[in-house]
Amino acid sequence: MDGSRDEPKMTAGLDLGDKYSYLCLIDTESGEVVEEGRLRTSPEAFRRRFFSEQPMRIAIEAGTHSPWASRVLEEYGHEVLVANARKLRLIYANKRKRDEIDAENLARLARLDPKLLYPLRHRGEASQAHMAIIRSREALVGCRTQLVNHVRGAVKSFGRRLPKCPARSFHKRAAEHIPEALWPALGPILETIGSLTQRIRDYERQLETISKEHYPETDLLRQVEGIGPLTALTFVLTLEDPHRFERSRSVGAYLGLVPATAQSGDRDPQKRIFRRRETRC
Repeated sequence: MDGSRDEPKMTAGLDLGDKYSYLCLIDTESGEVVEEGRLRTSPEAFRRRFFSEQPMRIAIEAGTHSPWASRVLEEYGHEVLVANARKLRLIYANKRKRDEIDAENLARLARLDPKLLYPLRHRGEASQAHMAIIRSREALVGCRTQLVNHVRGAVKSFGRRLPKCPARSFHKRAAEHIPEALWPALGPILETIGSLTQRIRDYERQLETISKEHYPETDLLRQVEGIGPLTALTFVLTLEDPHRFERSRSVGAYLGLVPATAQSGDRDPQKRIFRRRETRC
């Protein structure tokens, strides 16, 4: 049975840069380079370049621009492989790193065996936007924590200690314990902490609404003790489409929770589960 009928005639490697991306187009059958060049890294430039092309296989590396780039290319019927950047560097890491070489390497790996790219699957546009809200809240929480620690450290340097309290009420509770000499330095910081707390609450209300309107399955997860709305929504958005997992055990592997192995001869014991960090987009 001839499987070449389903193979695209062209395979492309696209090294995505912040301003410009480098393209290498090779003939799938012969492996000869057909075209090399660069184009602007923008949806408009990608549409102009690829809308009239016959369906081809295009390999790109996971990164800041890969989510929208993969969606644009798939609009025109191209098969897009989003390569796992960490795995990829282990394959072709070399001292002669140039964008043109990276683009050609992507194309040749995609032509040889797509599995070598350890391809990832990006979230849909809506899920990506909702996850961005979660990450924005997380960024504000991190900023607030740094500022709270700064205030506590400054007060300690004056021989005083601030009382323990939740971060959400810190700006109110700490105010009455700040030494007078430190008010010019810490007063504006407390105001900023209060503003951050309000922004974090706004995000949390927004995420609560998103969960109810778009992800009713989060209600089931919240029935588990210790699972709140934020954890439930993050879990649902991370998996996005649960039907793509053939077995429930595959979910743990997808999240990086894999059992350690110590295979030796006929023995293949399954040890404790550990966390393996992978690229998630």
